[in-house]
Amino acid sequence: MIEATQRPRARSFSGRAEPALVSFLRSLDWILLAAAAGLIGYGLWVVGGITRFDVPGDEQYFVVRQGFAAAIGVVGLVVATLIPIDLWRRYWKLVYGATLGLMIVVFVAAETVRGSKRWLDLGVIQFQPSELGKVLFVLALAGYAVDRVGPTTRWKTIFTVIGLGAVPILLVFMQPDLGTALVYAAALFAVLFFVGLRWRQLIVLLVAGILAITSVLWLLPAAGVQVLKPYQAARLTLDPDADPGGITYNLNQSITAVGSGGLTGRGVIDASQTKLDYLPEHATDFAFASLAEQRGFVGCAILLLLYLLVVWRGLRVITGARELYGVVVAGGLVVAFLFQVFVNVGMTMGVAPVTGIPLPFVTVGGSSMVANLVLIGVLQSIHARGELGRGGP
Repeated sequence: MIEATQRPRARSFSGRAEPALVSFLRSLDWILLAAAAGLIGYGLWVVGGITRFDVPGDEQYFVVRQGFAAAIGVVGLVVATLIPIDLWRRYWKLVYGATLGLMIVVFVAAETVRGSKRWLDLGVIQFQPSELGKVLFVLALAGYAVDRVGPTTRWKTIFTVIGLGAVPILLVFMQPDLGTALVYAAALFAVLFFVGLRWRQLIVLLVAGILAITSVLWLLPAAGVQVLKPYQAARLTLDPDADPGGITYNLNQSITAVGSGGLTGRGVIDASQTKLDYLPEHATDFAFASLAEQRGFVGCAILLLLYLLVVWRGLRVITGARELYGVVVAGGLVVAFLFQVFVNVGMTMGVAPVTGIPLPFVTVGGSSMVANLVLIGVLQSIHARGELGRGGP
C-alpha cells in the first residue's frame, strides 16, 4: 500500500488537485533513477566487452544473464519504492529473522564451490543470499537502533546493537566470505554513526575495531591461534612483490591490466590480459581492471562518475528524510555501497586488500545486481515520502 494514497491530493502549478499516483511519481528522485539506469546500461556494455571471448560461440552469454538479473532487479526496485519505509521499522524483527534465515539456509542447501558455501542454485539463476542480506541487515538493525540509541545511550545498549549486527556478520564470515562480512561491518558502523552516538563513543568503537583486526592478523596467529584461513590472511596483508607467480599472481596481473589501458584503453580485441585470460576472475573480482584495460582512464572515469552521482543523491536522501529511521537506513545503505566501490576499485590497483567484494552493477552475478537495485528502491521510498511530507517536490 502506498502511503501517499492516504494524503490529500497535492496541488499542481495550475492550482488543480493532482491524483495521488502523479504526486508520488513527481516526488521521486529522477536523477537517482537516471544514475541507476545509466549504471545498468553502462554495466551491460562493459560486461559485453570483458566477457566476449569467455564462452566460445556465444559472445552475449553473460550479457543476457546479466540483463535478466537487471530485469528482476528493476521489479525489486519498484516494489521497494512502493513499500512505506515505516513498514520496515514496524516489522524489524521479522526483517532481522529473514536476514538470519537467508544466511542459515546457505549452510543447509548451498553447494560448496571453491571451498565456500555462498550460492543457492535456483535453476535459472544462482542466488547469493548475503547480497540481498546487506539491504535487509541495514533495515532491521536501524529499526532496533533508532528507538534505543542516541547521544545519552549507555554502553550496554550499544553493545546490544553490536551484538545483533555481529550475528549476521559471523554467519557470512563462516561461509567463508570475508569481503561481504566487511561490508556488513561497515554498514553496522554507519548505523551507529547516523543514529547519533557521541563522537567519543564512535572513536572508542573505531579503536576497538582496529585492535580486533590487529589481533586477528598478527597477535593471535603469533600466539598460535588462527582465526582466518591462510589465504584470507594473505589477501589482507598482500604484498604485490611477495610471490609474483603464486599468491600475488592475480594482483600483479590486475595492476598490469590497469596500467596498460592508458587514457582511452586498448579496446576489446587488443586487451590481451582480458582476452587471453591472463587476468583471472576478470568478469567478477577484477572486472574494474578489465574495464581499465579495454576502455582506459576515460571508461573508468565514466563509471566512477555514475557511482558518485548515486552517492550524491543518496546523501540528499539522508538530508531530506522525514524521520530518524529514514536517515539511518539511507546512511547505512550509502556507506555500504560506497565501501564496496572503494574496496573493489582499490584492490585492482593494490591499494586495498583483495577480498572478493563485487563491483556494483558491473561484476557478473545476478544477486549483486538485484540487491543494488533494491537498495536504490529503498532510497527512493525514503526520498519520496520525505518530499510528500513537505507538501510535494
